[in-house]
This record gives sequence, structure tokens and C-alpha cells, in this order.
Amino acid sequence: MIWVNDSLVDPGDAAVSVLDHGLTVGDGIFETVKAVDGRAFALTRHLDRLARSAAGLGLPEPDRDLVRRACEEVLRTNPMPLGRLRITYTGGLAPLGSDRGDAGPTLVVALGTAAPRPDTTAVATVEWTRNERSAVAGLKTTSYAENVVALAHASRRGASEALFANTAGLLCEGTGSNVFAVLGGRLLTPPLSSGCLAGVTRALVIEWAGAEEADLPLSALWEADEVFLTSSLRDVQAVTRVDDRELPAAPGPVTAKAMAVFAERSADDIDP
Repeated sequence: MIWVNDSLVDPGDAAVSVLDHGLTVGDGIFETVKAVDGRAFALTRHLDRLARSAAGLGLPEPDRDLVRRACEEVLRTNPMPLGRLRITYTGGLAPLGSDRGDAGPTLVVALGTAAPRPDTTAVATVEWTRNERSAVAGLKTTSYAENVVALAHASRRGASEALFANTAGLLCEGTGSNVFAVLGGRLLTPPLSSGCLAGVTRALVIEWAGAEEADLPLSALWEADEVFLTSSLRDVQAVTRVDDRELPAAPGPVTAKAMAVFAERSADDIDP
């Protein structure tokens, strides 16, 4: 079952208008939430970020109680051990073009299966940059074409993620992940001012593993002792290769500790 606007519907009957602004111009936001045995992890944090993204796009504030109820109903009717809960919130029915209509936003909540992530992965850097001064910098919008192109580039190079620098040449983020590096014994991650998304897992790793925010040149990826990614479905995932640079000892000691702490703390509290 899928939630559309204000009720559950059968997948075969789930529909939104072909003139929905989220479809025609990518005027929408979303959240991907890990679901374990029918329970959404860190849902409050995800709903907080959904509201921030809506405010950043100028969309009406989402009804958090309604979105939470939609998530609970979708999870209840789609039992599975590990799932990808997707909350999508768009500008709704609108004229063709960038102007919004007055029909109100569209809300869709759906659940798909997810596979446990491997402990390690490879990443590839890309030539394209994140614009840290963009009007949508740091917002989780549905305008993902840039990420699709970058991820395809990484896939052709045997990697599961592509990493971006920003326009200043500083390390920023992945297409759907945040990045951490161990340099000189310090666990570091780019600050939000780099243009990266305020990842939910990123924030928890900063809190639980004692990571620090720091501006890092892209070249830090070739100098770091350890590199790892974080995201809602990756949790903490060690990087074994950056482009052609191998990190054969991954996960290193700092990464292994972050992985263990995250696994323990997240198991203890479903909504930290």
C-alpha cells in the first residue's frame, strides 16, 4: 500500500497528476528513511529536515502529524525486515512552467525493500561541482538529474558512489551520502557551509563518534588514512578505493569504531 495525499491506496491505483510541479520542474523535496522490522529509524530528525527543505523551497510547511501517520500506516501494511521508506512532498498541481499553482502540495509515502549494505565500497570523484551558493544548496530536493549522471559515471568505474567538490575546490559530499576522512588521527567531515546536505546519519556520527567539521580540499581523499561514507541506508560504510587509490586496510580502526558505535546506539534507540 502507498499513501497519496491523505489516505492509503493500492499500488495499482496510486496516482498523481502528470502536471504535478514535482514532475514537470522538479519542484519537490523528499526523505529516505531506513525502516527496520516495521519501524522508521530517526523519523523525527527526518521530519525536521523535511520541514527545513520545504521552507527553503518556499513550500507550505508539511503537516508533521499527517506525514508521521502516513509513514506508520505504510509500514504497518507492508511488513518487511529492512526497507527504504520514501517521503515525497511536491508543489502539487501547477501550470506548465516555474510558477506554482494554488492546488496545494502533493504527499506520497511509499516503501521498498532494501538490502543490507556491504561493509566496504569504492568511490569515484567527478569533474562536476556542487554549488555551495545555490538557492537549493543543502536542501533535499527531487531535482536529482545531476546525481544520476554522476552516479552513472561512478558505476562505470566500478564504484557505488560519486564524490563532489564544491566550486571552491573543497570536498563536499556524494550523490546520496556524506563523506568522512581520518587525517592526522582526527575524524573530519566537510561543514554544511561546503554545500553538503545535513545528513541525519552524518549528524549522529558527529555526536556519537566525536567527528569534527573542517574545510577539506578534494585532495584530502588521496591523503587520508581512512575514508568512509554515511547515509540512511549505508549507515557507516568504509571506503576501500578512491578512484585508483587503494585503501586495502579498510575499515581502519577509526572507521571500525564508528561502525560499531553507530550499530550499538541505533539499535538502542529507534528515534535518537
